[in-house]
Amino acid sequence: MKITLLSDERIRLDGRAGPMTIEAESAETTYSPFHMLASSLATCTLSVLHSWATNAKVPADDLAIEVGWTFAEDPHRVGTMEVDLQWPSLPENRRAAAQRVAELCTVKVTLKHPPEVTTAVRGAEAPAPAGAA
Repeated sequence: MKITLLSDERIRLDGRAGPMTIEAESAETTYSPFHMLASSLATCTLSVLHSWATNAKVPADDLAIEVGWTFAEDPHRVGTMEVDLQWPSLPENRRAAAQRVAELCTVKVTLKHPPEVTTAVRGAEAPAPAGAA
């Protein structure tokens, strides 16, 4: 798999076999937390689609996923995300099914129903809770 940083607000995941790589057009481009968020959404989506395609006997070698996002304010955060499935070999009559399958990505469902997130600041004197790594 290859993740390509297309801009400060867009990535592309190419799901072809091979080692996982992250590339950018310039050395000055950093892999930001927002790129990581988009990469997790793209990777999850790719995973569920590849699983479905294997069972449905649909070729998925040319499947690529682009994820773009925009920011919102008050507070500053990711406000919207767009997932674009680029799958030239997918038959027209399978597109609706692929759309439904993509909706099952656990990362996407998590973003729609966000978990409670807590933060703890610990000093040397305070042990971490049992089970924490």
